[in-house]
Amino acid sequence: MYKVGITGGIGSGKTTVCKVFEVLGIPVFYADTVAKEIMCKDALLVEGIKSTFGKESYFEDGSLNNKHIAGIVFNNEEELAKLNALVHPAVFRAFDAWEATIPANTSYTLKEAALLFESGSYTMCDTTILVTAPYETKMKRVMLRDGVTAEQVKARMDKQLSDEEKAKMANHFIINDEQESIIEQVLALHQEFLKAAEKFKNSKA
Repeated sequence: MYKVGITGGIGSGKTTVCKVFEVLGIPVFYADTVAKEIMCKDALLVEGIKSTFGKESYFEDGSLNNKHIAGIVFNNEEELAKLNALVHPAVFRAFDAWEATIPANTSYTLKEAALLFESGSYTMCDTTILVTAPYETKMKRVMLRDGVTAEQVKARMDKQLSDEEKAKMANHFIINDEQESIIEQVLALHQEFLKAAEKFKNSKA
C-alpha cells in the first residue's frame, strides 16, 4: 500500500491537515498519539523503559510516571536519545499492525509524526509532506493551545529540526499560514497521491 508521511514543526497545524485527508476517506496513523498509548501497552517497550530508567518509571496500576521520565530526559539529549531509541521501534511495530487492518482496496495511508525525519521513519514512506507556517503564527498557536509562555514554546521548537532542514528531505509542502486554502492544497495532493498509488499498485501486480 502506498504510504505518505506527514510532519511539521510544533504549531504548524499538521493535525488539522490530517483531518482534511480523513474527510476524504484516507486512513491516518497518528504516531505521536500512539506512542503515548504503547508506552503502557507494548510489553517490550515497557520492559525497556523500566530497565533503562528504573522500575519507578511506572506506577503500580501500570500507568506511566511522566514526571519521573521527564525529570530524566528533560534538557538531557543523551537520555532523550535513549528513550527515543526505545519508543520509535515500538511505534514502527504499531504502524505495521495498524496497516494490516486497513482494507486492501485503500489507495494510500497517511502517517502523521512530529519526528518523521528525526526518527528516520520517513524512509519507510513512499513520499512525504511538510506542513509549514510562519514562526510567529506557530508561536501564537501553541501559546494559546497549551497555555504556555513564548520561552517554553521556543524550548520545544529547539528540540525539533527547523523547517529549513526538514524541507531538504520533504517531497511536498502545505502552507498553513491562515492565508492560503488548506483544503485546496490537500485536494491537489490527494489527486496526485491517487495517481501515484495506482502506479505503485500496478508495479506490484
